[in-house]
Amino acid sequence: MAINIHPTADVQSHQIGEGTRIWQFCVVLGKARIGRNCNVNCHVFIENDVVIGDNVTLKPGVQVWDGVRLGDRVFVGPNATFTNDLTPRSQRYPTHFVRTVVEEGASIGANATIVAGVVIGAYALVGAGSVVTKNIPPYTVWIGNPARPHGFITKDGVLLSKDLKDKAGRQYRIVAGEPQLP
Repeated sequence: MAINIHPTADVQSHQIGEGTRIWQFCVVLGKARIGRNCNVNCHVFIENDVVIGDNVTLKPGVQVWDGVRLGDRVFVGPNATFTNDLTPRSQRYPTHFVRTVVEEGASIGANATIVAGVVIGAYALVGAGSVVTKNIPPYTVWIGNPARPHGFITKDGVLLSKDLKDKAGRQYRIVAGEPQLP
């Protein structure tokens, strides 16, 4: 499988996995690492100290700054933004940027803001427009500004209430950290 880079994209990195597609007007700096079979939609900016896993989707308008790590199968919705400096000042750069981690399978909704230094757990869901200011446990749903826990979600995307029930009223339980039917 070939890498597909649109001619209007400015891709300086050579660390891009097979099958990855990079669309119009993207910028990918030289030290960024992008896995296999990723879909980097138009108008995405990826800085140098960024690691993106396999099968990741970045929708239009996403900015991924130094220090961000995205695990395999992560989804980042349109115009979602990561930050990497907790005390930014013009033309003053820290010696290192704060690390932000989005674990395997997590999804971030459109226009969400992820404040530097948080960990978003595996398969968690961040609602559209939410502002994430603290760590999010795996398999949980967070919404709002600031984002707060709203329920649970399964690996397959079934939304559950805080008492682990789906819309049909079926009761789930946590097994090895993951919501499952008994």
